Amino acid sequence: MTIYYQTNSWSSQPQVSDETRKLWEHVAEKKNWRIVQLPNGFYQTEHHTLEDEWADVTRRETIEGAEQAIDSSVEHYAKKLDHLKGPKVVKTFE
Repeated sequence: MTIYYQTNSWSSQPQVSDETRKLWEHVAEKKNWRIVQLPNGFYQTEHHTLEDEWADVTRRETIEGAEQAIDSSVEHYAKKLDHLKGPKVVKTFE
């Protein structure tokens, strides 16, 4: 019996395409989001796409829950953009 085992390692982070970066920058701004009320009473969060359309993201029972979801998404994409800048020094030693 032959077992094949392979590992991979990278010396840097995988590169993100320019299109993906532009989308992340776009959705990291709260002004590109909206909340709509659906016929069933739920609230749907949507973000404006780069193609000038609205894309649905989440559904929540309350408008407060929908706004919290938007705030969390904006924070999530802002962090992703921050990580693209490279490693952050958190502590140094002498």
